[in-house]
Amino acid sequence: METILIKTAQLLLSLSILVVLHEMGHFMFARLFKTRVEKFYLFFNPWFSLFKFKKGETEYGIGWLPLGGFVKISGMIDESMDKEAMKLPPQPWEFRAKPSWQRLLIMLGGVLMNFLFAMIIYIGILYAWGESYLPTKNAVYGIEVNEVGEKIGFQNGDKILTVDNQYVEKFNKIIPTVVLDNAKSVQVERNGQKVNIEISDTDLALLLKSKFPVDFRKPFSIAVRKVDKNYPAKKQGLKKGDEFVSIDGNKFEFYDEFAAYVRGKKNENIELGLLRDGKNVNQTVTVAEDGKIGFSAVFTNMDVFEYKTIKYSFLESIPAGINRGVQTTGDYLKQFKLFFKKETKAYESLGGFATIGSIFPGTWDWHTFWNMTAFISIILAIMNLLPIPALDGGHVMFLMGEMITGRKPNEKFLEYAQITGMILLLALVLYANANDIIKMINGTF
Repeated sequence: METILIKTAQLLLSLSILVVLHEMGHFMFARLFKTRVEKFYLFFNPWFSLFKFKKGETEYGIGWLPLGGFVKISGMIDESMDKEAMKLPPQPWEFRAKPSWQRLLIMLGGVLMNFLFAMIIYIGILYAWGESYLPTKNAVYGIEVNEVGEKIGFQNGDKILTVDNQYVEKFNKIIPTVVLDNAKSVQVERNGQKVNIEISDTDLALLLKSKFPVDFRKPFSIAVRKVDKNYPAKKQGLKKGDEFVSIDGNKFEFYDEFAAYVRGKKNENIELGLLRDGKNVNQTVTVAEDGKIGFSAVFTNMDVFEYKTIKYSFLESIPAGINRGVQTTGDYLKQFKLFFKKETKAYESLGGFATIGSIFPGTWDWHTFWNMTAFISIILAIMNLLPIPALDGGHVMFLMGEMITGRKPNEKFLEYAQITGMILLLALVLYANANDIIKMINGTF
């Protein structure tokens, strides 16, 4: 429960910051061009607001429906569907009275703010924390794989050499590179021999759905970080800090060997050889139906892995942060393209609020929080640029058409387009969150 609350708090804080900044982008350009802004809201406020006050011409407030936010700009057909105001003659302070290039900048203001904010966050992250990663060549024990990894053709202990015969420097970028670059093969070293593993569209679909299909192989040197109260091991005496020595008298060299052994003992009792407070103890526990004992592990012998750490001065962090933002944007655009590729079935992995919330850790960590916030900021920018009426991209599409043809779209047409866009967005939100519910029911979330 505590983990869920922390994830939810991080999600709400992140989205609140991003929504306010996005709407601030629209607000700033509107005020720059002397366009009246009637409302500025965090979250939507159908029927009532949680909090509001008026300053000047603008009402500021917080709504109760956390699905985004909005600015109500005078003389604009938007989600407020204020038809009565549109029947009156245009006024100089209204959106519809402004030149098309000004209206275009007002509509692009939110997206520009999201992109800019992501760059600023990445600059701050690199300056404050630097960058640390495991080079692929330093995964000294090779890889460990789950069922999906095995199905694709990988084996525990394989050492990844290249992807499409190109070396990938960062180990954690291997699977994203395979998926986003639509790689056709991965080259590994297996038992001293170079092996070529072919990657099909079906394999890409599997990789998109699976969590951690490939990870670097870790030695069997683990201790209990936390015992899950929902598993029998909690009542049977497993304690935080217990160090594993053996299972049923068997000693393992690697963690994946231990995990595979436990999975094979579902609904059975096993005897754990533990080191507790410096003393050897034996503890009998029951393996649950899902093949787990019910604890989170901390690995106690990670010094064998040589990580690479890069520190940045403030001036160095600026181009490095911008580069990371551009690279992240490019990677997301590649990922977005997969949704239109039928063979990968990427649309099945589309998630709603639960999926977004799950990317945050169960403990509060500012480094991770800002990384995730920058990433979500880029997602919001790209999604808002989609040429769907009711999104910024829909308004931009109509404005670009107006600038090219010299003719304004009919206001009645814009009204119907806005309604159609809102229906499409609602359907998309329902579909994404339905996917989350299905995953929870199937136990694949």
